[in-house]
Amino acid sequence: MTPLRRRLLILLAAVLLLAGLGTGVVLQAADRADRAGRAQSGGPAVTAGTPALGQKGRLLFVNAATGPHRGALASVPSADPGGGRIAASLKCVRFYAAAGTGVCLQSNPGVLKQSNRALILDAGLRTVRTFPLAGTPSRARVSPSGRFAAWTVFVSGESYSSAFFSTRTSVLDTRTMRLTPSLETFSVVKDGKPYHASDVNFWGVTFAADDDTFYATLNSAGRTHLVRGSLSRRTVTTLAENVECPSLSPDGTRVAYKRRVLSGASLWHEYVLDLKTLRRTPLAERHSVDDQATWLDDHTLVYALPADGKVGGSDLWSVPADGTGSPRLLIAGASSPAPL
Repeated sequence: MTPLRRRLLILLAAVLLLAGLGTGVVLQAADRADRAGRAQSGGPAVTAGTPALGQKGRLLFVNAATGPHRGALASVPSADPGGGRIAASLKCVRFYAAAGTGVCLQSNPGVLKQSNRALILDAGLRTVRTFPLAGTPSRARVSPSGRFAAWTVFVSGESYSSAFFSTRTSVLDTRTMRLTPSLETFSVVKDGKPYHASDVNFWGVTFAADDDTFYATLNSAGRTHLVRGSLSRRTVTTLAENVECPSLSPDGTRVAYKRRVLSGASLWHEYVLDLKTLRRTPLAERHSVDDQATWLDDHTLVYALPADGKVGGSDLWSVPADGTGSPRLLIAGASSPAPL
């Protein structure tokens, strides 16, 4: 082999080696970028769309995952809650829907004052009517028929754990658009006798299927009570003590609720109350739950818990309603569930 050919072969080998190294560096960089992208996404894909309220077999919720769709109304298949999400442009702080009617509570910061409002939505997520809110959104519910909507706001204070807070709960007839601005105008029967007090507060309405009966929390003199109410008679009657944020089961026989487990502390445990026997069943969730739970079906409850390491984030968890089993993560980065 001549010296010239030897030098040419060495040069060619060097070029091929450098090309291989360059390709390897590019592939490693691409792999790192791909892994970084997956880590930053932190969850399933989110696609822009319109999750209509008439779609059965879907679970709607407020998307709490970080990203451009944070706070947007989203939906997933009920059979695959961990799958890809469809997110609307509509953003809500609290949301609920039933029978093609939705209620979206919004809180929009302003230069001088925060603007809070309730949007009544049709099945296509179009706004039918808007109502100003007297305070910060807290709870929202729609009756099984879609005829009535209710919402609770904090008029003062920012949570149920505050030493001093006042709530206002309103009920709307979506057919006539007649609004009852506050349940405090209803007559109260406590322990079989008419009850009057200046510190009465209501929150956490849940509706029965007859478009008249509802349940809620009444707070007065430092005690909370489960009340059964009648919209037509404009009355409420106390049923049990230490009950907050009730949620009526689909079969109408039980109420899920949070029970304060330590006086003066912001610690609540989830229970289910049998309305016929008033027997209480503690659920398997051991974390403090500051939420109005939702029934996925007659056997399963879902509720929000703060997400670990995420400021202002929350995840949806589910647990059997009979006290057995153990909690499981249902949807990461979500709140305000509404099963269709």
